[in-house]
Amino acid sequence: MTKIFARFLKDESGATAIEYGLIAALISVAIIAGASTLGDELSDTFGNLSTSMEKANDAHPATP
Repeated sequence: MTKIFARFLKDESGATAIEYGLIAALISVAIIAGASTLGDELSDTFGNLSTSMEKANDAHPATP
């Protein structure tokens, strides 16, 4: 019984799996945060572009 317990204490494969899981979780959080920030910036950029195009269209309406 002592040998089994000693072998269990020396086994680090579970700890390695947990470490890899934590690294993957941190990378996922970083990617989500970056994508969220980029998405907000893209939304603002396209909103500004749309506003500029509407103003240009109002200033020079298309003639049929």
